[in-house]
Amino acid sequence: MLYSQLVIHQKKDYAPFHTPGHKNAGFFPPNLLSLDFTELPDTDALYEAQGAIQATEHRLAQLFGAKRSVISAGGCTLAIQAMLRLASQRGKKLLLARNSHRSAVNACALLGITPQWILPQSEDGFFTGRISPQDVEQALKDDNDITALYVTSPNYYGELADIPTLAAICHQYGKLLLVDNAHGSHLAFLSKNQHPLHLGADMSACSLHKTLPVLTGGAVLNIGNESLTDNAKSAMSLFGSTSPSYPVMASIDLCCDYMEREGIQAYRQSEERVAVIRQLAAKQGLLQPSGLCDPLRICIRMPAMDDQTAFFHAYGIEPEFCDGRNAVFICTPFNRERDFQRLETALAAMQGSCRDTYPVPVLPPTALSPREAVLAEQERIPTEQALGRIAGESVCPCPPGIPVVMPGEVIDRQVMLQLQQYHVASIQTVKS
Repeated sequence: MLYSQLVIHQKKDYAPFHTPGHKNAGFFPPNLLSLDFTELPDTDALYEAQGAIQATEHRLAQLFGAKRSVISAGGCTLAIQAMLRLASQRGKKLLLARNSHRSAVNACALLGITPQWILPQSEDGFFTGRISPQDVEQALKDDNDITALYVTSPNYYGELADIPTLAAICHQYGKLLLVDNAHGSHLAFLSKNQHPLHLGADMSACSLHKTLPVLTGGAVLNIGNESLTDNAKSAMSLFGSTSPSYPVMASIDLCCDYMEREGIQAYRQSEERVAVIRQLAAKQGLLQPSGLCDPLRICIRMPAMDDQTAFFHAYGIEPEFCDGRNAVFICTPFNRERDFQRLETALAAMQGSCRDTYPVPVLPPTALSPREAVLAEQERIPTEQALGRIAGESVCPCPPGIPVVMPGEVIDRQVMLQLQQYHVASIQTVKS
């Protein structure tokens, strides 16, 4: 059934403005899937890499300017888990941006990390926004036990954090800067290098497959701080499968070939093409995130309409995401010119944007640690019955991508109001 459905979707021939970055455009050699081997004497082993896998990791480190790069065949989730494991060896309290991916929240629960949340600030209320360096510095002044700051950059709407300033503040106070760079692997190869490691981050988790020509599941943990390199493999093996996919890892090696040969020029040409489309969107009065953003991601505030996805399907386009208000398009060199022309035609048919803003996020009171809440006996109940209960999961409406409540937090009246505004019908809670 799944195989058949994938074939049916492929035949629709939509312009693919979504992950993976290779866009199924025939980048990989036809024999790649026939190389589905395992750990053998001449194929190397991921967590004890000494041969071909280690050589590919060295190539990645050179491409990203890292002290060490460690391959993940378990997606960026595994890279995030390993990154948090390495940081938690220095202390169990971390400052996390509230728009952190659920993989980071779950890793905190598994590792016994105590998160201290910091809310992103949005200038207009249309997109997620960014965390304020001033808020970060105040938090580090107030609590010396914080080990590291964890941020997501770029976020899902392409907004980039002020990594140089955040890195300077963290290092001034002797703290680490960790970046979930899942959607930004390509930032190292554009006309201006905006990759977090280049800008001063200590570690970044990069989901290669999202924007580079890598099979889904291919990712890398990039380490820029020499003192964190020694235990990287053991940190990743704590969570990772002992049967990593060799085709996925081989696709990372092929990506290195491409980037070293012609990829950088191709990505910079795509950057120029996307800039033209962004200008068209602005001309049509379509709101876009302000400030520094990912040059290869298009995010627009949509006009009011019944079905955004159906609108784009009518133009032969498959967006990365439509949430009822915003539409997101991920562009790479593997999008054809035909794809870009279709998107331009669709955008030219729109005028103006919905200007409804999202509720201002709040930080609820905490009753349990994430670990206590996640591992406790739980039950799912209707939202209208949840007042005063302790959340057993994160509830993260997208948009805006900022959780209303996290595991261990109390569902108070403010949380109840936002759950109702986002039409959340039920919620997982700690059993009382």
